[in-house]
Amino acid sequence: MNHRNSPNITIILKMSKVAVFSSKPYWVEWFNKVNKSGISFTFFDMALCKISAKTTKGFDAVCCFVNDKLDKEVLEELKNCGIKLVLLRCAGMNTLDNQAAKDFGITVLRVPSYSPYAVAEFTLALILGLNRKTHKAYNRTREGNFEISGLLGFDMKSKTVGVVGTGKIGLEVCRILRGFQCNIIAYDVIQNKEALELGVKYVTLDEIWKTSDVITLHTPLLKETKYLICENSINQMKKGVMLINVSRGALINSKDVIQGLKTGHIGYLGIDVYEEESNYFFEDFSANGIQDDVLSRLTSFPNVMVTSHQAWYTMEAISEICNVTINNLLDFQTNNLKSTNIVIPPPSS
Repeated sequence: MNHRNSPNITIILKMSKVAVFSSKPYWVEWFNKVNKSGISFTFFDMALCKISAKTTKGFDAVCCFVNDKLDKEVLEELKNCGIKLVLLRCAGMNTLDNQAAKDFGITVLRVPSYSPYAVAEFTLALILGLNRKTHKAYNRTREGNFEISGLLGFDMKSKTVGVVGTGKIGLEVCRILRGFQCNIIAYDVIQNKEALELGVKYVTLDEIWKTSDVITLHTPLLKETKYLICENSINQMKKGVMLINVSRGALINSKDVIQGLKTGHIGYLGIDVYEEESNYFFEDFSANGIQDDVLSRLTSFPNVMVTSHQAWYTMEAISEICNVTINNLLDFQTNNLKSTNIVIPPPSS
């Protein structure tokens, strides 16, 4: 059934009520812009947690973002409020208790891919920004300082870049790096045929650590990948290595990275994610200060760029996220679910 062109389905879906948590103004703008199906969205600025979950009674579904809590307590509260569907407007599922969702009969759908180009291009923005120190140059010239001492960079051509994870985003990073004439090596449990066709050479993680001038992470957070970057792996790396992480915060042991920065073993660090980011990212703490000592220390280094989980944030990506989220709801109601979008299937399937 093609629900997107069915007037009968549209009439039914006018009754659908969705509670959208962690709703910044851009979410309100884009959901309203792409919503053509009569769905009623109620936007909550607050994050989803055990307390805010109590507000969902009377809704048909809840819509969550990357740092909203979906642990057992929250899911139980959602069940008690009659919620049977959770719509993740992201690909990551790190905060979700899968078993609890199954036990409570809650279907969970996600947006598995929205714009690998957005994240890949931001990866290169961090690499080039750190290399050519454009963030420092910008601050200097605003103060009338046009001195270039201390802004020395390096040519990307012929540098060895280690790409950890060659899924959709990692593959796009490889494609872009080819234009810089880099020597690209990669690690993944499954070798990507398209990456091989680009001339990417697959190697072991040990070789990534030992030979890369730049290392960029594009792998999911799993038991096996937590703290992939730690004292042991850092000690194997070239002195002055550049580390980039736009994937998941806990891929990096931040305390070990700080030690590497202090000794100069790590020459550059660019991160768009942070292990404890849910306490800070997407909020304004400029008037209150940061109480997280690790995050404060990271932002104090002149050779570190910390951005607030914005790699995905392009017009194309947010439009796609909203569209796929809406279609996930329609597909759920018409029993036309796409397997790639299912995290927890309906109890009957």
